[in-house]
Amino acid sequence: MNFIIDATVKAVKQLYQADITPADVSLQETRKEFEGQVTIVTFPFTKVSRKSPEQTGAEIGEYLKNQLKEVSAFNVIKGFLNISISNTYWVEQLYQVITTDDFAIFKPNGKKVMVEYSSPNTNKPLHLGHVRNNLLGYSVAKILDAAGYEVIKANLVNDRGIHICKSMLAWQKWGNGETPESTKEKGDHLVGKYYVIFDKEYKKQIEELKAIGQTEEEAKKNAPLIKEAQEMLLKWEAGDDAVIDLWQTMNGWVYEGFGETYKKLGVAFDKFYYESNTYLLGKDIVEEGLASGVFFKKDDGSVWIDLTEDGLDQKLVLRADSTSVYITQDMGTAQLKYDDFGMDESIYVVGNEQDYHFKVLFLILQKLGKTWARGLFHLSYGMVDLPSGKMKSREGTVVDADDLIVEMETTAKQVTEALGKINDFSEEEKTQLYHTIGMGALKYFLLKVDPKKRLLFDPNESVDFQGHTGPFIQYTHARIKSVLNRATITGVDTEPSELAPEERDLIVTLTQFPEIITQAAIAYNPGTIANYVYELAKAYNKFYHEHSILQAEDELVKQFRLQLSVASAKVISRGMNMLGIEVPERM
Repeated sequence: MNFIIDATVKAVKQLYQADITPADVSLQETRKEFEGQVTIVTFPFTKVSRKSPEQTGAEIGEYLKNQLKEVSAFNVIKGFLNISISNTYWVEQLYQVITTDDFAIFKPNGKKVMVEYSSPNTNKPLHLGHVRNNLLGYSVAKILDAAGYEVIKANLVNDRGIHICKSMLAWQKWGNGETPESTKEKGDHLVGKYYVIFDKEYKKQIEELKAIGQTEEEAKKNAPLIKEAQEMLLKWEAGDDAVIDLWQTMNGWVYEGFGETYKKLGVAFDKFYYESNTYLLGKDIVEEGLASGVFFKKDDGSVWIDLTEDGLDQKLVLRADSTSVYITQDMGTAQLKYDDFGMDESIYVVGNEQDYHFKVLFLILQKLGKTWARGLFHLSYGMVDLPSGKMKSREGTVVDADDLIVEMETTAKQVTEALGKINDFSEEEKTQLYHTIGMGALKYFLLKVDPKKRLLFDPNESVDFQGHTGPFIQYTHARIKSVLNRATITGVDTEPSELAPEERDLIVTLTQFPEIITQAAIAYNPGTIANYVYELAKAYNKFYHEHSILQAEDELVKQFRLQLSVASAKVISRGMNMLGIEVPERM
């Protein structure tokens, strides 16, 4: 694109003695029904050529063909100049993909970015919403790393508060000392079970109090269970040894359970922050804001900021009793993260129900003069829905992440066995393959969609080997590997006398990979990578069905097509890796 733009600027100068800038040259991909790969829009140049768009196009086309060895032919359709790039150029591009170690490898850009994702509560297991969050955050981190950033993957764990005390209290009352070891249950599931038990017993008490005349609001406040939970929270904040000991024990169970789920999902973290260590942070920032006049104090002693001139509202930043609210600790944690790592950008992967919260947080930090606040970004994502009746959930409300993983592996097993192509696999290989396909299906389905969009996840649709799915791409990679395993590759410098359209289209798609990585990194959007890899897999399959590889007409053509297969496998594998998806060698 760049060399054609530069040559077009020179052509207009040479032919019409007029100066134009590269921005004046409009290029687009040539439409499929016409010859060529790059199209120049010639209408803007008629002002200086004083000729028709067709004549102008023909003159510029002739100039480019004579001046650029890469241009082999051209044609003009109305005001559009279609340029055909020479076979030699495309073959050179192919060998760039295969032989250079730095193809689509970006040099470090000197920028540091933190991606914070997952952010679970330690009172229940991870669920379907967490799955999208984790996969999105991990993939964005991988893409930014590929684009040359130094990346810190962070997890802020919500490990304190009344919700944690509810699970602890219910276990104390009804747990009979059971543990993950004694029940053979994952720790996060065990703790989550007691959170549900608390909720059921609490609702019973509310109904009992309503039956003797209390209003719903009164009953919620006066139920003995909630009072006990609040008392436990006060003891925790006061550092009561027995409460802290129980809290550490039960959180330990949960972390072990989370660790298993993270491993199955294939996500990881470089740094963990815990709300129990950060919830008191931010009070110094409130004092700082009061001193500078950014915040103001009301008569009751509570501290606020007035954001009405910015189209928002007044926001409480510290309660009258000097206790924190969420925004207080978020300000403090943002400062802590910057103090720890000094990053240029900090991305919060959090659902779109928190859009307003992050607008307020970022604006407050900017008003406080935090220069690093300009680098804060909320990567907002939509909810994930399931077709009704498709999947059971553990407690009848949300779909548990572990149940979802099992469901995906089961679906992958059913679809794979129906194809009957893995009879020679060992049981261990089969189990690994079902997990790889199941996770590939889940991840691809959730990541191919723009993060902002709400989506409907259908497990069966996601494992279709012929659709716009992860398994289709995985199967394409395995198909390429099967071809390569049956061949002997002799060299990397073969050039066929002719390039078939399918071969050229495949090379064109391969060469777009670096630009695709850049686009995905700028937009924090794994969907850009996902949809590109799908188009690449489609282009390879079209080439594969139209042209024989191992039975090619001569050795030169065979070796060239093998090289095309090597490059396709390489880019598919790297692209899928950025989505956190494995590509099997055999399927």
